[in-house]
Amino acid sequence: MPYRRLPNTDLARLHALQNAIQRAQTADYTEQVIPYKMQSEAQRFLVSFENVVMQSKDNYTSTVKANKQYRHIVQNARMYISHFIQVLNLAVIRGEIKKEQKLLYGLDPHLNVVPDLSTEENILEWGKNIIEGEQKRMANGGFPIYNPAINKVKVHYDIFCEHQRQHTFHVQNSERVHGDLEPMRQQADEIILNLWNVIEDYYKDLFPYEKMMKCQLYGLVYYYRKGERKLSAETDRELKRIQESQPTIQWFAEE
Repeated sequence: MPYRRLPNTDLARLHALQNAIQRAQTADYTEQVIPYKMQSEAQRFLVSFENVVMQSKDNYTSTVKANKQYRHIVQNARMYISHFIQVLNLAVIRGEIKKEQKLLYGLDPHLNVVPDLSTEENILEWGKNIIEGEQKRMANGGFPIYNPAINKVKVHYDIFCEHQRQHTFHVQNSERVHGDLEPMRQQADEIILNLWNVIEDYYKDLFPYEKMMKCQLYGLVYYYRKGERKLSAETDRELKRIQESQPTIQWFAEE
């Protein structure tokens, strides 16, 4: 007899539950393979599990879409902040701006390098620093830096800040949905296993091929081992002939 294997994806779990429940609900009343109580419990769980799986799928789709846009926004913010600092450093080198004024931006007066902008936290920090620093320098009579102007930098920085909050929300929401889904997967596996055990037990006295066919109608999935002979109607006929010729021998062993 081939062996069973529980589903290992959410979609396969849903199909397994749906197949078993739908078949049980449409079966002839004389063939109650799955008890009504078990059907009802499985149906209630299926509704909840399906909702969470759909939420997870929708959340994943929206997160992937948002991440593509977010990466572009992060790149723009990083580029404008970096360019502004480079222009500021060149102005200091040319003597157009006193190097001590770099302190207004939180920059080292003796270093003409762009600080690390590899992380979102650094972009948040340095964007805030240069926007406030430029405003302070201009308030003291300094001429504004152009190409890029601080207003242009601020536009991209503000966009980044807004999307950074949204990105954080998406991450937190994904973690919440995943936290809800993981224990439900375990519960789904337990319910499917119980359903399959009940179904197989109901047909335990049938010949192997007929039993497998009956169980597959309820969604059970079977796999053959390497080199294992595939079951067929002929297999059942052979076993039936052997059983009739030697009725005292037990031919059906448990898996």
